[in-house]
Amino acid sequence: MALTATVYTLHIDLADMDRGVYETLDLRVARHPSESAEFMVTRVFAYCLEYTAGIGFTDGLSSGVEPAIVVRDLTGTVTAWIEVGMPDASRLHRASKAAPRVAVYTHRDVRQLLGQLSGESIHRGGAIPIRAFDRTAIEEVAALLGRRSSFALSVSDGELQVAFDESSVTVPMHEHRIEG
Repeated sequence: MALTATVYTLHIDLADMDRGVYETLDLRVARHPSESAEFMVTRVFAYCLEYTAGIGFTDGLSSGVEPAIVVRDLTGTVTAWIEVGMPDASRLHRASKAAPRVAVYTHRDVRQLLGQLSGESIHRGGAIPIRAFDRTAIEEVAALLGRRSSFALSVSDGELQVAFDESSVTVPMHEHRIEG
């Protein structure tokens, strides 16, 4: 019998002071059986940090060809391709040709990711931001997250503050670029 996805219902009060985005998000997020809680948290944070009209989760983890998150304009054209985790160079090359904007969010060892991408042929590789979250902080948030959760997410100066009812976690985020 095949394992099915676990659905999380998340109510997020988003205050992204860096971009001037203030929204209340009600998300239903399917966690694939092979997806870690930390990966899912990274995917949710990437969605919040990229939040704009036309954004949506994809079947990326199960399909293998789509990104984790995509932004489309009113005509259906992809305007942003958002990867989560440790994408390889060929995937980023293909993404950069398919969308005018590409970004990567990871909770893994960013040095390893940058090392595997360094020197690879990636279309507009230097323009792709790689945003790395502190792994320990992501693990803390994952431990606090239930299948039905509400939290406030504040973003200021590239740092995330995640506030649940009785506890909060500061999640440092650092931006990197692929070196040619």
